Amino acid sequence: MKIDEKHLIQLAAVVETGSVTAAADLLGLSQPAVSRTLSVLEKRVGEPLFKPSKRPLEPTPLGQQLAEHGRVILEASHRASETIAGFRAGAVGSVRIAGVPFFMDAFISRMIGEFQIQQPGIRVDQSYANLPDLEKDIALNRLDLAICPLGLVDAGKGFTFTPILNARNIVACRTNHPLLRKRRLTTNDLVDYPWIAPLPGSPLLADMHAILLSIGMNEVNIRYSGGSLLAVFNYLEETDALAVLPHSVVFAHRRDRRITALPLDVPQPNRSLGILRLAGRPRIPAAEKLANHISARFDDLRQLIKRHENAPRERVPSLPSSTSCATWSTAG
Repeated sequence: MKIDEKHLIQLAAVVETGSVTAAADLLGLSQPAVSRTLSVLEKRVGEPLFKPSKRPLEPTPLGQQLAEHGRVILEASHRASETIAGFRAGAVGSVRIAGVPFFMDAFISRMIGEFQIQQPGIRVDQSYANLPDLEKDIALNRLDLAICPLGLVDAGKGFTFTPILNARNIVACRTNHPLLRKRRLTTNDLVDYPWIAPLPGSPLLADMHAILLSIGMNEVNIRYSGGSLLAVFNYLEETDALAVLPHSVVFAHRRDRRITALPLDVPQPNRSLGILRLAGRPRIPAAEKLANHISARFDDLRQLIKRHENAPRERVPSLPSSTSCATWSTAG
């Protein structure tokens, strides 16, 4: 026997309120419509649903059991409505985000944690990839957001790119590196030390080659490669190796890691870190909330870096500005 779910919901409302009129008001229906539903339902089951001459209405044992089923349906309907409202408001849902490893580890994972303190109803699935795989996964609807560095005109057709931080690289080393004690750095000084190669596919790999070629180093002693950001930091702290890293990444860890930057002016890439999305796809409210949070936190980071560079030198090792007063010579 198939019972109409709407009939069970109306029965549950009558049992809950003890009145057909009150149940009709609760459900936004007319009193005659609810009365007809009860009559149809009693004929359908072949048994009375309410005890006769009882006010407020009192269900029979069968009426009570059927009303329980109706209450479950009604509560599920309410939860579904709340879910829809929460999804539209960006308060519930899930977000799939991926990006280049160093920035995901240095910034994005922490920002996701901050975001979920404010939005506990949103699940975030994070992964790592470089630009080709990010574009592919977004196009195939495997990702909602991607964090990657791009030139301002390099976003592929069908994608939108929102810059959040201008690219700026430095040559990183441990805070007590011998080169930091030199008054004048030369090309020969850098040749004497090993280098860390960025992850394969990382834009930093091309940046490293551009920087080294600009200072006349055609051959580089690569001692270590392929590590995560944590691995690179650990290796730098224990060796005299050098690495090309984003300025913002080293800045973010200036207090908790023994990593700093050599006071060098180096060629800077013409690109920005930003948020990549698929153009024309309906925006998921939860994903947009996370994207807005990430953008706001990078705004804060830019202001923090600016204040730090304009302030008097702190006791902790600080990073040079892009116009360092140290002298750099390309003479061998």
